[in-house]
Amino acid sequence: MKTALHGIRVLDLTRVLAGPWCAQNLADLGADVIKVERPGAGDDTRAWGPPFLRARDGSDTSDAAYFLAANRNKRSVEIDLASPAGQKAVRELALRSDVVLENYKVGQLARYGLDHASLAALNPRLVYCSVTGFGQTGPWAHRPGYDFIIQAMGGLMSITGEADDRPGGGPQKVGVAVSDLMTGMYATQAVLAALLHRERTGEGQYIDVALLDVQVAMLANMNTNFLVSGQPPKRWGNAHPNIVPYQAFRAADQWIVVAVGNDEQYRRFCDLGGRPDLHSDERFARNRDRVRNRETLVPLLASMIAGRPAAWWLDELERAGVPCGPINDLAQVFDNEQVRARGLRIELERDDAGRVPLVGSPLKMSETPPSYRLAPPRLGEHTEQVLRELLGYDAEAIAAVRGSPAG
Repeated sequence: MKTALHGIRVLDLTRVLAGPWCAQNLADLGADVIKVERPGAGDDTRAWGPPFLRARDGSDTSDAAYFLAANRNKRSVEIDLASPAGQKAVRELALRSDVVLENYKVGQLARYGLDHASLAALNPRLVYCSVTGFGQTGPWAHRPGYDFIIQAMGGLMSITGEADDRPGGGPQKVGVAVSDLMTGMYATQAVLAALLHRERTGEGQYIDVALLDVQVAMLANMNTNFLVSGQPPKRWGNAHPNIVPYQAFRAADQWIVVAVGNDEQYRRFCDLGGRPDLHSDERFARNRDRVRNRETLVPLLASMIAGRPAAWWLDELERAGVPCGPINDLAQVFDNEQVRARGLRIELERDDAGRVPLVGSPLKMSETPPSYRLAPPRLGEHTEQVLRELLGYDAEAIAAVRGSPAG
């Protein structure tokens, strides 16, 4: 199968989520990703369980499900970066790589001679991407960055959750580490752009991606709402600041989401519910009026929806062309016929655990689709393979690179 990044080698010095997510994106597109891990310990997320991947005999392996999410299609190599032998090995691998990804604290890799300036001097075609909490410059550059902290500092939590005066009110984080994930996606985009630039010019380059920058940028229309009005947006829970009705409602038996995008959809919605008065009323006829009068309108709509079961609303709204959907848990998600049809659940074989369940790439490409070649690796699984094949190391040199396993 053709892959877009066949022949591209990525040296992955990252751990946890933002950096590994970028590396996995590149790996899915065909890059050979070599994941460098701390001997005896590895990526922090290997221990972030339960749940842990089950071995063939039913016992837990040493790899948490969290690790599995961001590390398929990679080869794991144990290298002690604090040792001269380990630093030498990384420099030699960088000479044979196209991309280096790292998410160490600012300045930490320079102490090992593994920073951009040091490696670019050896390999000027190298694309070197640093992922940190606050970037390489500015007064906070040396602070560590964690997704939860960035969601708070970057404004996301100020607009997520119910208003303070409502039940359960208060700021909330998103249910997944969205700052990390979006940073990984932006880093992927930057790496691909840098590789295209190198193809055209022969020049490598340095990429500086920060979680805080990404978090601020991804607030999109909420940013411009503030910049245009001068008023910081507030929390609307499951409602929309600019569209009404566009939120969750409780039907007679369960919650659903109704997302009315225009006035005609709103008219059909009210007619289905037997309340044409709610669209003929001048207070609610146009979206701008519904937004201004939401406190009056939403309770009326909630009462209307509560009178019928969710299945009735979902079927009838779908037929009427009014956007809607159930609020699914993950068991329902993976049982959904559309999710199954799109092939989002995949399995990859691992020698200690058999078939490992994973979620595939959402990218559908006609000529160079993502490929799935390797299950998330065991710690150090490919150390000898990589160091022998790429660097010609013997057993003694490999042992020196691994150093003393961490306790």
